[in-house]
Amino acid sequence: MDRNSIFGFVLIAAILIGWTLWTAPSAEDMARAQHEQDSLAQVELEKKAAEAEKTPVTAPVTPVVDELLAAVPDSLRDSVNVDSLRDLALVQRYGLFSAAAEGKAEQVLIENDKLQIGINTKGGRPDVIRLKDYKTYKGQPLLLQDPDSGTYAYQFFLGNLDVSTADMHFTAEQLGPDAVKLTAATSDPKKYVTLTYRLDSAGYFLHSDLELVGLEQEVDPSNLFFQWDLYGLNHEKHLPSERQKSSIYYKYFNGDRDYLSETDEEDSEKLEGRTNWIAFKQDFFSIALVSDQGFASSGSEIAVAFREQDTVHTKRFNAKVFFEHERSASVKVPMRMYLGPNHYNTLLRTGIDQFDRIIDLGWGIFGWMNRWLVIPIFNFLDGWNWSYGIIILVLTLVIKLLLMPLTWKNFVASARMRVLKPEMDAISAKHKDGDALKKQQAVMDLYRKAGVNPASGCVPMVVQMPILYAMFRFFPSSIELRQESFLWADDLSSYDSVLNLPFVIPFYGDHVSLFTLLMAASTIVYSLINQQQMPQQQGMPSMKLMIWLFPIMMLFFLNNFSSGLSYYYLLANLISILQMTLFKHWFIDEDKIRAQLLLNMKTPKKKSKWQQRLDDLQKQQQQARKR
Repeated sequence: MDRNSIFGFVLIAAILIGWTLWTAPSAEDMARAQHEQDSLAQVELEKKAAEAEKTPVTAPVTPVVDELLAAVPDSLRDSVNVDSLRDLALVQRYGLFSAAAEGKAEQVLIENDKLQIGINTKGGRPDVIRLKDYKTYKGQPLLLQDPDSGTYAYQFFLGNLDVSTADMHFTAEQLGPDAVKLTAATSDPKKYVTLTYRLDSAGYFLHSDLELVGLEQEVDPSNLFFQWDLYGLNHEKHLPSERQKSSIYYKYFNGDRDYLSETDEEDSEKLEGRTNWIAFKQDFFSIALVSDQGFASSGSEIAVAFREQDTVHTKRFNAKVFFEHERSASVKVPMRMYLGPNHYNTLLRTGIDQFDRIIDLGWGIFGWMNRWLVIPIFNFLDGWNWSYGIIILVLTLVIKLLLMPLTWKNFVASARMRVLKPEMDAISAKHKDGDALKKQQAVMDLYRKAGVNPASGCVPMVVQMPILYAMFRFFPSSIELRQESFLWADDLSSYDSVLNLPFVIPFYGDHVSLFTLLMAASTIVYSLINQQQMPQQQGMPSMKLMIWLFPIMMLFFLNNFSSGLSYYYLLANLISILQMTLFKHWFIDEDKIRAQLLLNMKTPKKKSKWQQRLDDLQKQQQQARKR
């Protein structure tokens, strides 16, 4: 690699930066696009509200009225007051809450800078949950749940009656643009149910407070539970990848974060301890239920499922949680709902124990690498407002620079072993048809005399592996890359495609990712160059096979993965190739290294305790074989 090549590399980087800045949209363009999207979202909410107003009043007690009418003789049926029978049926079905059993469904809107929530007065449920700062891959307003799916209800027993807030019609009292109080009346004005919703002034939390007033004699609060059953909508470019990263995460107060299977079509869990939070986690967004007191272990359960043929939804999420209360004049059930992005710092700032682990950054040392090294560097670079393609380039350079001492040590160790090739060839020729153990002893003796440690080149590689795997977890889970374009990739959080195929290749897909192709090609080049630095591996068929097999496997494995990940691995390979070229031609003098090793071999050395034990062990093995 000469100076002209280095200058060319720098020039290419400068062109990329200039191209990104030149094509970036202006502030006016971004503001205009945001206004158009907000208008679309408002129209959608108004449409939902209009549909709710047109919805006829439900008559859940009609079957009961029909049964009562059937019991009346035909001669008296014309004189029966159907309205009276209906009132009687309402009382039989809902008891005190017969007054709230019928009414008009309306939608009440609350919002802050981050969220827009449409709450239906029928059931007191948030049926429209929209994130203002995000759009779907297709440019539509991003809703965290399908408004027309699932169940949202508090349930309790009123004597022998099973009562659900889903059956109640509430009266809404707007407490401001970000709060509303809903009241379900009973036949006794001193007894009622309230649901109060309040958004944080600037954040992603919706505070929900259920209160049963004056019902201490009728309701057993130990049997009160909350159930939310919903379908997550497809937001991203590739539904199968989005689905694979969707599940239910949860945490016991006295345990670590856990989660249900992300790959099984169905999975469920009965909670066995007091639970702090439960998150319906999709790829980049979550709905989470948080209780500072904790959800009771008795009866609480969670479940997740999906259908492969469903092309609209990711998965179906369900949580049924109980609360622990003592009898009192009123029962209050406070709960917080996180309705927002899976952004690491945003989750971390909530202060909720292990809430940031909704994002799976890897276990053990791999997660530590991401939390304490990769994410801080990435966030620092993100503050410069560069294109994310440039940020990944600089991040790769920084990581490689930090690993430079280990890379250098590994290359020097390889060079020290490589210059001993004549001696190694002589040993191989001498023991070509002889005892393999004697050949191994001769090799170890050569290394000892020359002062070469064969393991010294492995240690740096082992240290670098956690970073390689950490990146494999970091890029697909980084919401910052979502819908960010670079070169031919339109979304760095998903795959890039330069050719859409008219058919599906098993385990590969229906498209061709150019970043993945370039990454695989660079891996082959890197492996071939690296093989030349390790002459002791020549002639080993398994190593030659791996040079080609591993990149081909990665070609299939990463074709549907984040293009940002393939781009990073491509850059890492190119920088590694550049490093090896520079080290070999500019910084490593192999003649000088060989002269030093030959001098070492002429200088008598005392065996180390480890070498002495190894020699003794080999002698024992030889004696055992002779017997």
